[in-house]
Amino acid sequence: MSSITKVALVQMKMESEPKKNLNKAITNIKLAKKRGANIVCLPELFLSHYFCQEEKHDNFDLAEKIPGPTTKILSDLAKKIKIIIIVPLFEKKVSGLYHNSCVVIDEQGKILGNYRKMHIPDDPQYYEKFYFTPGDLGFKSFNTKHGTIGTLICWDQWFPEAARLTALKGAEIIFYPTAIGWHPREKQEFGQSQLNAWLTIQRSHAIANGVFVVSVNRVGTEGSHGKLIEFWGNSIVFDPNGNIIAEAKKQKEEIIMCSLDLKKVEKTRQHWPFLRDRRIDQYHGLLKNPSNE
Repeated sequence: MSSITKVALVQMKMESEPKKNLNKAITNIKLAKKRGANIVCLPELFLSHYFCQEEKHDNFDLAEKIPGPTTKILSDLAKKIKIIIIVPLFEKKVSGLYHNSCVVIDEQGKILGNYRKMHIPDDPQYYEKFYFTPGDLGFKSFNTKHGTIGTLICWDQWFPEAARLTALKGAEIIFYPTAIGWHPREKQEFGQSQLNAWLTIQRSHAIANGVFVVSVNRVGTEGSHGKLIEFWGNSIVFDPNGNIIAEAKKQKEEIIMCSLDLKKVEKTRQHWPFLRDRRIDQYHGLLKNPSNE
């Protein structure tokens, strides 16, 4: 097996109709394959507008089972064109229990597994706790023909524990399907600082764990009644040394292609042995909330 893996990041603007978004995703996946991609990743909750901007019970109708109609369509596509697809979905586990999930489909059309988002935010216009139960499958990695990949989702991006545990599961590449952006009224004052923080935390995960980090964001302005989110794009790939090796534009739909040499994971970890020098005997405090002691 070659150590070179070619990944595609699909940076999309979403429509209000799921069918249009699915068709756009299929077109982009086919185009990525024509450009040589082995693995393609879609943005978080790619089938719809980011519905978590409001607490609305009708939005639960957007959820679907896994396996379900979307995974069937994309499994058939993966098998037909021989590509690995990372598919973020609004999952209905059972009635009344929903997850923000990410399915990995291999080039034979087989579902390798499902990751359920572990960290669920609750911020203005990011009311995800209304919709999603925290993940119950733990942190995961998936062995594929083109490397061992881990999947985390958006808000997970800010937690070093999530990246570390995914790396310890064997991930050579961590994919972060994402839906993040600015509140337009705050952009002028805080926008650049927020974007810089987002880029910095991902770079730190790549360095601290000796992995490739691939983050795939949406673009476009969504919302209504004066409450908008301007999704900032900037889909990006970091190598295990924290170098940017591919980057999208802020507000442009595009497919970013990038070749990753997985041998760099082993080489980087040998030279920067952060995993070796961990003091797991002293980390019990991580299981507690801060105290005044």
